[in-house]
Amino acid sequence: MQAVPKSAATPPRRSAAKPKRRYSSPLRTAQAGRTRAQVVAAAAACFEESGWAGTTVAAIAERAGVAAETVYSGSGSKKELLRQVVDVAVVGDTEPVPLVEREVFARLGDGPRDARIDAGIEMRADINARIAKLWRAMVAAAASDREIDRWRLEWEENRRVDTRRSVERILDEPVDDVVLDVLFGIFSPEFYALLVFDRGLDRVQYTERIREAVARMVAR
Repeated sequence: MQAVPKSAATPPRRSAAKPKRRYSSPLRTAQAGRTRAQVVAAAAACFEESGWAGTTVAAIAERAGVAAETVYSGSGSKKELLRQVVDVAVVGDTEPVPLVEREVFARLGDGPRDARIDAGIEMRADINARIAKLWRAMVAAAASDREIDRWRLEWEENRRVDTRRSVERILDEPVDDVVLDVLFGIFSPEFYALLVFDRGLDRVQYTERIREAVARMVAR
């Protein structure tokens, strides 16, 4: 019987390659979260100080202590960062929990009406103190960018919905569109900026003015 040449012999069967396991590290995930928080905080500070036109990704990266590539890979473009910092400023942290699902909103339905009104004014004052300068940057950016302007309109519509929910929770009764429109304007970041940045009122004076105006409206 003729021997089969080694070169023609059936090659040994190789086991199928095992799929690579995805590497997951809680430590790495936590570090990425901290880095993102640093970048968002740095972006917020830059937009507040320098506005939309005066802020660059390089400046944000330098302030956050990271490379510009890290900013782009972790948070996206400059306008994506603006969107993120406004979202964070509305609720005060990076947790993905809407305002109406938070404890600060739940408190609007507790206690006598005067206490609920005070809680609502303080909640909105806190939000506006965080967002007013960022909102001015947003309005400036929206003037030359259609996508940002669409975001601005979406935020305003959401704020109107939140305003209605807040007022109706406080008063425990429906609010008509005329009153809603006025309160929507009074509690806007633009009105806060007008009184605090332009008129020079401090936080106490701002809340006192708002409280007095709302009290008169409720009394009527």
